[in-house]
Amino acid sequence: MSNRNYGVLLVNLGTPDAPTPAAIRRYLAQFLSDRQVVDIPPLIWKPLLYGFILPLRSSRVAKLYRAIWMEEGSPLQVHSTRQQKRLSEKLKSIPVALGMTYGSPSLPQATDILLQQGVEHLIVLPLYPQYSSTTSAAVFASLSKILQGYRTIPHLHFIRSYSTHPAYIAALKESIEQSFAKYGQPDRLILSYHGIPERLVKTGDIYLQDCQATTSLLIQTLDYPAERIMMTFQSRFGRLPWLTPYTDRTMASLPEQGVEHIQVLCPGFAADCLETLEEIKQQNKVIFLGAGGKKFEYIPALNDNEAHISLFEQLINDVVSG
Repeated sequence: MSNRNYGVLLVNLGTPDAPTPAAIRRYLAQFLSDRQVVDIPPLIWKPLLYGFILPLRSSRVAKLYRAIWMEEGSPLQVHSTRQQKRLSEKLKSIPVALGMTYGSPSLPQATDILLQQGVEHLIVLPLYPQYSSTTSAAVFASLSKILQGYRTIPHLHFIRSYSTHPAYIAALKESIEQSFAKYGQPDRLILSYHGIPERLVKTGDIYLQDCQATTSLLIQTLDYPAERIMMTFQSRFGRLPWLTPYTDRTMASLPEQGVEHIQVLCPGFAADCLETLEEIKQQNKVIFLGAGGKKFEYIPALNDNEAHISLFEQLINDVVSG
């Protein structure tokens, strides 16, 4: 079958259009209204969301975004667009579109761009290495609704996760080794994943398993002591228990254990964004140094580097050749 029958839909979470309270409010309202993300009954959640959370968080989050905003726009948007362009160059005859589950470019727009080109086999690549019902499954749910609006739907090839793909592990290893070569080996290497509520794991979400699998493979492949690698979880929201240990509390406790130098990698983020650049690179650095640490380095996300784009190409070619 000709490659022209295939199309690739890259999907990431999304980002506000501007670092302003109004843009943040629009984005958060869409994001936090998704039942895949917050499954609290709407009669309870909607009054909380619109009465308290959005009014209180929008201005505060806008300040955080302004601290990391790039000249071309939101870092997530900028890096994701570069990924889409570089993958298009590699695949040549296979069109590639970028869609965001929340915000723009929207998932309906990106899907329509591909289907208008006659794509019959739609390869969907959510840019979440580790599966979660809050991310990958949310993409699937949104896409299912979108496709209901078409008389003829394409064959669907959904790449659920790639947490253990050899090219992904190799790309992370290369990134870590480059940081070690530049800054020296740290006392601890922190692998900080985005957290999710514990109850999701207890009710069947395999996210924790995927994070553990990625961590285990990195431990095996790195020439670095396993006991000095730590897996933590960041970005918790609300008062319910999330996956532990928490990244920020880990940062605060390490110096009193004699740890002076750490490097932090966020393996679950395919592109740098608010959670990596502001929360980890800025906030958690302050926490660690303020607790008595001496050296802190953040290892950038894979973004559009060559090894990362080659991983995407392999994932797509596995589908096409299969």
